[in-house]
Amino acid sequence: MNDYVKHVADNLQRQYGHEPEYLQAVFSWLESIAPALEDDSRYEKLDLLTRMVEPERLFAFSVPWVDDAGYAHTAHGYRVQFNSAIGPYKGGLRFRADVTPSVVKFLGFEQTYKNAMTGLPIGGAAGGADFDPRGKSNREIMRFCQSFMTALYRYMGADTDVPSGDIGVGSREIGYLYGAYKRLSGRSESGALTGKGLTYGGSLIRQEAAGFGTVYFLARMLQHQHESLEGKLVAISGFGNMSWGICRKVTELGGKVVTLSGPDGYIHDPDGVATKEKFDFLLQMRQSGADKVEPYAEKFGVKFYPGKKPWEVPVDIAIPCATQNELDVEDAVMLIANNVRYYVEGANMPATTEARRLLCLSPKILTAGSKAAGSGGVAVSALEMVQNSLRYSWSRSEVDRRLQGIMSDIYDASAAAAEAYGLGYDLMAGNDIAAFKKIASAMIAQGV
Repeated sequence: MNDYVKHVADNLQRQYGHEPEYLQAVFSWLESIAPALEDDSRYEKLDLLTRMVEPERLFAFSVPWVDDAGYAHTAHGYRVQFNSAIGPYKGGLRFRADVTPSVVKFLGFEQTYKNAMTGLPIGGAAGGADFDPRGKSNREIMRFCQSFMTALYRYMGADTDVPSGDIGVGSREIGYLYGAYKRLSGRSESGALTGKGLTYGGSLIRQEAAGFGTVYFLARMLQHQHESLEGKLVAISGFGNMSWGICRKVTELGGKVVTLSGPDGYIHDPDGVATKEKFDFLLQMRQSGADKVEPYAEKFGVKFYPGKKPWEVPVDIAIPCATQNELDVEDAVMLIANNVRYYVEGANMPATTEARRLLCLSPKILTAGSKAAGSGGVAVSALEMVQNSLRYSWSRSEVDRRLQGIMSDIYDASAAAAEAYGLGYDLMAGNDIAAFKKIASAMIAQGV
């Protein structure tokens, strides 16, 4: 670590030592881009690293709302506008009880470098609130979304900051948020949010996009090894949009997803989550708000493992899709012992630093990080923005074709950067370096 990087890291530790998710993401990134930092003396002269790892703006606000019994509650809302060097801020909103400033900063940081590689002109942002939609009525959720937007609407717009959905924010919440934005701003600005319904400016395959994109990236990794998904067994975590999309696309390409998980445990389906009935049931599970995967086992007569994680199941490919730090060292050791050959991150930072390092160092496993493989959702969000600006909607096949092309380009850029810096087939570091170089170039061109 050179003196400049150490100076940046020490300052971050001193200021944000109480924000572990944020620091974990930044320190991992600094380690990845280290080989590229000697390319240009202006990086240090312009203090580029500090400007890249600190958000340009952070908004924190209270969100009062009233439940159906007439009692008032107050949640904490946040929006981090991280970097706008290559376009307007773009990133998700997460409604979940564990949302903190550290979590939204980590999400905004990751989103910046994820967005940069899509080839579309979008910066990075993230936000949300420590509000849990589970167990709330539609009216309670609507009132909360309206109150949240009252605080946020002044700081967003199609050319400023474009929020989208994340955990706890689906099409229902986006609809309430967009309705409130229209009333408050006085503008019918369809590009102000993405993830909208198809009747008011949404894009086809937006719900499936994150999962589809991850599988397209995985398919390129397999192609590099002269393999395909045909006959491969896949373990995934979660059962949300990304998991649903992965199940569908893996099945289409000849593989078989055999696990799903939730906070209550995981299911093992040897026949695969591979039929329309099962795909549709995943949607019902998510819409129920129960956040339990056991109903799948009850419905289809498969084994449920309460309180456990799916990484103990022997498979060819592991794709964590649920949330940050869900996969620890013990899980990584299990994947290596089970001879898993591909580890692909769908969720943002799903492995702890130690687990990720262990997987990357293993000669048995090829790895890809979420800033590359998990870019499908934001890619189609950006395509939704393009369609809104054109006042024209593309067909399902056209959006899917463009998504596949974007994921292929991200793979190519990641592999090329890794090779250029003598990192072999390190797709995680390659993607970080390629995104860093692109954003750094834009920031230098625009001055301090």
